Amino acid sequence: MKVYMDNGATTRVTEPVMAAMQPYFCEIYGNPSSVHGFGREARKAVEAARAQVAKAIGAEPREIYFTGCGTEADNWALRGAAYANIKKGKHIITTNFEHHAILHTCKQLEKEGFEVTYLPVDSDGLVTPEQLEAAIRPDTVLVSIMYANNEVGTIEPIGELAAVAKAHGVLFHTDAVQAIGHVPIDVKAQGIDMLSMSGHKFHAPKGIGALYVRQGVRIQRLMQGGAQERGQRPGTENLAGIVGIGKAIELATADVEDRAAKMAAIRDHMIERIMKEIPHVQLNGHPTKRMCGNINVSFYFVESESILLHLDFKGIAASSGSACTSGSLDPSHVLLAIGVSHEHANGSVRLSLCEENTMEEADYVVDSLVEIVGRLRAMSPLYSDFLKGVETVGTED
Repeated sequence: MKVYMDNGATTRVTEPVMAAMQPYFCEIYGNPSSVHGFGREARKAVEAARAQVAKAIGAEPREIYFTGCGTEADNWALRGAAYANIKKGKHIITTNFEHHAILHTCKQLEKEGFEVTYLPVDSDGLVTPEQLEAAIRPDTVLVSIMYANNEVGTIEPIGELAAVAKAHGVLFHTDAVQAIGHVPIDVKAQGIDMLSMSGHKFHAPKGIGALYVRQGVRIQRLMQGGAQERGQRPGTENLAGIVGIGKAIELATADVEDRAAKMAAIRDHMIERIMKEIPHVQLNGHPTKRMCGNINVSFYFVESESILLHLDFKGIAASSGSACTSGSLDPSHVLLAIGVSHEHANGSVRLSLCEENTMEEADYVVDSLVEIVGRLRAMSPLYSDFLKGVETVGTED
């Protein structure tokens, strides 16, 4: 059996999305900025997709700007808002829990003279409105807090956090890359000023994202060039990708609550079995306020790389965290932020589901984990010492 449970890294392009995109490779191929008939037909498709994206998050089409990915959208939101509001102040607030697209951009802004406050999260990965309230200063110009964490799945109280920012006249941005298609989002009702998304997280192709910018919010351009995207994001539009993200988000949000309920049932079944059948494990992230398809578990006395290799031998795709940091030997900054020890962080595995996963696949994965973790522990000197009662680093729980 082959089982794909790394949907947090990327999802497959589904057949309806591919069918919607197909004509825009070889048949309707004009440049959307061209004034002739070929270009007008392409422009019509771009604007239809813009309307689809806007409707999915409760926005207006003119508030949607297409980007190359979620990372670009994050960079544009932070840098664009910071420099557009520099006369008001140079203070930014985020958390120590964010994706590196946010954290690394903040570090660069610090080098350019901005000051950044990194709010700590609790052991479940939550930041509170009270924390944000205490951190806001007269010179604060931007708050950026992710909607749902990409590694442990914790969902932040976005509406409450945005309300705090709004009460102080501060812009609020959220990285919603992992949230689209998993939770209902209404940017107007939730008071969100800017929101980033990435198509390949909800069955659109890689290489297409979008940034929502509330009407009236001023941000500077990230790049210089042509007049595409109403003069805000230069570069020839990715026509087929834009059509794809429009169709994908329409499908992902049409029945989001039913989809989420299905994924949550499989997720909870897997968590229950893992916690019951494998000793010395730790669930990372909030137990209930978490993404419907996210499972992040630390297996004590074994390393995640070994588990993932053995899972791969069995045809199972999983990960140890964000695919963007897969080349790093350092423990996950997300797990360290919620107080997981280095040793336990190095034994963490992320299983991320989509609506296509089945209960049969779930049981196959858990059965495999029971076997693999047991076999690896049988070869582990750390586990052997633990069973003998020898005090061992990393068993403090």
